[in-house]
Amino acid sequence: MTRKMNTLAKRFAHIAAWLALALAPAASRAADGSQLKPPPGARVAIVMFEDLQCPDCARAYPVVWEAARKHNIPVVLHDFPLQMHPWSFDAAVFARYFDTKSEKLGDDFRGYIFKNQTQIDKSNLRQYVQKFADDNKTPIPFVIDPDGQFKTKILADRQMGTQIGLQHTPTIFVVGNGGPATPAVEVEDRTKLDQIIEDMLQKAPAGAGAKKPAAKKVPAKKTAKK
Repeated sequence: MTRKMNTLAKRFAHIAAWLALALAPAASRAADGSQLKPPPGARVAIVMFEDLQCPDCARAYPVVWEAARKHNIPVVLHDFPLQMHPWSFDAAVFARYFDTKSEKLGDDFRGYIFKNQTQIDKSNLRQYVQKFADDNKTPIPFVIDPDGQFKTKILADRQMGTQIGLQHTPTIFVVGNGGPATPAVEVEDRTKLDQIIEDMLQKAPAGAGAKKPAAKKVPAKKTAKK
């Protein structure tokens, strides 16, 4: 009888531990950024997983770019549209389209969407996209992603975020090129972003020199440098 009670107690303890993890606040479970690296030639980079419908992403976007310009480091952007946001995935597809026209245009589009975010909904998103396209003299086709390439890249970004344990957007990391000597640091307090970057730059091995923020797109991720 005692053995049976001990077995039940152990099972109950395991279940309780699992529930505690599942119900813990998102902020208490840091994502694992160990697989994230700066682009080739960069010592340090900011990596940001974003959702174009996320209000806090809109607040973080200019802060991230300001820090990147100040420290002359690249920004690596990953799409992480949340299921609860009805138009964020479509907006990410449009952003990927503008990326193909120019790196700056894609970044400007994201800033434009964030700026107008509170006025946008699923029914009028295309109108805002059209206005941005007209203002920048860039035609947009009726079918924006006929072969599904943009969707595939967005899904790959979201899968990566899920694998490393993302719980919220934005999730921002500062990453270095020094392997174990420069583990990725998740930026939970954006007022400390500058200090985290400076600390990482001190630890990161000297390389070929700092890169200007400029964008480079790859299938599973999008490196944006302004």
